[in-house]
Amino acid sequence: MRTVRVVIVGAGLSGLYAAHLLKRAGIEDFALLEARAAPGGRIRSEDGFDLGATWFWPALQGELDGLVRQLGLARLAQHEAGDMLLQHEAAARPMRTPGYRSSPAAVRLAGGMGTLIDALHGVLDRSRIVTGQRVRRLRCDEQAVELEAEDGQGRIATWRAGRVLLAVPPRLAAATIDFAPALPETWPRRWKATATWMAPHAKYVAAYEAPFWREQGLSGEARSACGPLAEIHDASVADGRAALFGFFAWPAGVRRGLSDDVLKSHCRAQLARLFGPRAAHPTLELVKDWAADPCTATAADRGGFGQHAAAPPAAAAQGVWQGRLIGIASEWSPSFSGYLAGAVEAAGRGVHAVTDLMETSR
Repeated sequence: MRTVRVVIVGAGLSGLYAAHLLKRAGIEDFALLEARAAPGGRIRSEDGFDLGATWFWPALQGELDGLVRQLGLARLAQHEAGDMLLQHEAAARPMRTPGYRSSPAAVRLAGGMGTLIDALHGVLDRSRIVTGQRVRRLRCDEQAVELEAEDGQGRIATWRAGRVLLAVPPRLAAATIDFAPALPETWPRRWKATATWMAPHAKYVAAYEAPFWREQGLSGEARSACGPLAEIHDASVADGRAALFGFFAWPAGVRRGLSDDVLKSHCRAQLARLFGPRAAHPTLELVKDWAADPCTATAADRGGFGQHAAAPPAAAAQGVWQGRLIGIASEWSPSFSGYLAGAVEAAGRGVHAVTDLMETSR
């Protein structure tokens, strides 16, 4: 059994940022446990293209904006200049309409949001991050919390910590982790009712040699009532590579019965109907179905719409779990639940609570 002062469960943005804040506060005796093979959580970039979280809004989300600046990450304005397309029927010609610009402005990161994960990962002691460890059980007594984590071969590792920061979505925690003694009576119900952002969704990216839609005076934005993609945006990256990406309209149950190759063929056909024959020949295609990711989605998420949920309680006000367990995933953010900024806000609040508790117990 390994003993540390703090265990963070989950190495997505909230978990990595919490580790960063603990380190800055002089608390380096912590462990960060991640079920996946690598950090990142719901942030995933391939070849610089985002398959998970994509945007943030600096004018509204100051703490996240400050972190991006602190890490020296380059920004990329979302391309919105030009007309957008509306598709009401697959067989009908798409309607062209004046586009609109986000207000406040939406911003991406050059190189994809994965650069944020890489930057945080790079400033941490790698020995403190243990991947391939799915936490299965938390047992709390008056002195500490004991955690059991299982690796890919079914081997169990045990950890003991004075405090646990839970950086996985509430619904996923309720479905996959056993808590002993039982959590406060209303917690499991509230957690299960908290939708996990991105969990029902899937994204498609098509890369091209040039942003030919801009030559037509189009922004790359489109909305479709017939799919397979419901919402499409320009996903071109800072190095000049052009791309479009879209969110699937088809629900998880429909997608589950189709291979990635079939999904890609339907998406190519739709993009060609919208943007012309050049759209049928991407140089790269990517699909990420978050509903099929067991580290993100539960059965309840797969049938949902992935709305931003109201934050459930993040910490127990009384009982044995008081001061021992604090939720810090994005869904626990009171201001930006489900957003990147929510992960930063919830992590900051959680670490502040932990450092206060440690100060009080001295």
